[in-house]
Amino acid sequence: METGSITTPFGRRPMTLGMLASQVMAGEIKPDQSVDKWKLFRALCEAKPLLGISDRALAVLNALLSFYPKNELAEENGLIVFPSNVQLSLRTHGMAEQTVRRHLAVLVEAGLLLRKDSPNGKRYVRRDRAGEVNDAFGFSLAPLLARAEEIEQLAAEVMAERLHVQRLRERITLCRRDIAKLIEAAIEEDVEGDWQSLHLEFRELIEGLPRSPTTAQLEQLLDELTALRADILNRLEIRVKTTKQRGNASHIERHIQNSNPDSISELEPGFDTKQGARAEQDNGRGAVTPEEGRSEAIRSDNRPGRQVGRPGGRDDAGGLKSFPLGLVLQACPEILAYGPDGVIRNWRDLMTAAVTVRSMLGVSPSAYEEAASVMGAENAATVMACILERGGHINSAGGYLRDLTRRSEKGEFAIGPMLMALLRANAPAGRKAG
Repeated sequence: METGSITTPFGRRPMTLGMLASQVMAGEIKPDQSVDKWKLFRALCEAKPLLGISDRALAVLNALLSFYPKNELAEENGLIVFPSNVQLSLRTHGMAEQTVRRHLAVLVEAGLLLRKDSPNGKRYVRRDRAGEVNDAFGFSLAPLLARAEEIEQLAAEVMAERLHVQRLRERITLCRRDIAKLIEAAIEEDVEGDWQSLHLEFRELIEGLPRSPTTAQLEQLLDELTALRADILNRLEIRVKTTKQRGNASHIERHIQNSNPDSISELEPGFDTKQGARAEQDNGRGAVTPEEGRSEAIRSDNRPGRQVGRPGGRDDAGGLKSFPLGLVLQACPEILAYGPDGVIRNWRDLMTAAVTVRSMLGVSPSAYEEAASVMGAENAATVMACILERGGHINSAGGYLRDLTRRSEKGEFAIGPMLMALLRANAPAGRKAG
């Protein structure tokens, strides 16, 4: 069994304050604390960008976890594993022993493992006459157990950021298409203006984006494209108003709508935003396939160019009507406790809280990602808040979410009635976002 005392590395390896801090943290584990090792490993895989560990280091950690005899990491089961480098090499599919040692050092430095070295530096176990483990020397998994909650939170932040970036890329693709087609319409209708310069400005914005842009760069590009689209629309609206004053409104309207057989209105019909049967009938329609979206983006630019983001044919709401954040929080006040610092200030905070709730309710990452893909990131977070609010009436949160996702794909699900019912139920609460 583990003694809980501070140990130092064998041989020339130095002792560091980081190692000491990890050992102190491991000593603060509660006696009844436990966590599913594979669930925690999946969270580690999500959080690896924030933890600074590579795929190969995770492969070594996966091999170490496979030597732990129980599925639940807990002090009562012991937290020391003691495989040799040869055994680790076999379970990492033939990774060289020198590489295994290097990644073990990375995991120790990252505060995910502790070395408990024997007097001679070997890894082994001592058992009593009854066969029970008396003392073991090798690697302690205690830091994983001690940091389980932190790792889950980091994984939630990474997933929320990924969904935010996905939504940014979708909105950029839609904005690109709008700008290209509006400029094309202006040129075909001989609208007065320097449209070639505007098109050149548009291309410079798109081509100035790095191959692997940061979130901030995507946000800046979306702001610039939105401003450019607003400028183009303003110029075209002035032309339309001027033409109406001359009595030719019907002629212009017919040309704007029908001069291009591949117009946006035909490829992506809008959906009624009113609540009720009309909204349920239209939900999920008007979206084009990724292949159609890709071809549209290419056609709209009228020249080869690097695509921005993942092409898609869904609107920002994923085919469902979006609702104001304040309304969602008023209907689902329970989600507030899971926001960063217990507060939800914006949609990103809500998506972070939704991922935390998803993990707490046992909803698989694949089920939540599928819901976000079908409904849209904001609507998926809204649905997860509703599921949390009705937790006492739902036997399987994951199965319920998958059912709603399937109904959403068929256009048979609307969020409005669910929110309105919760809003009526929580009317006295009156809690708001921070």
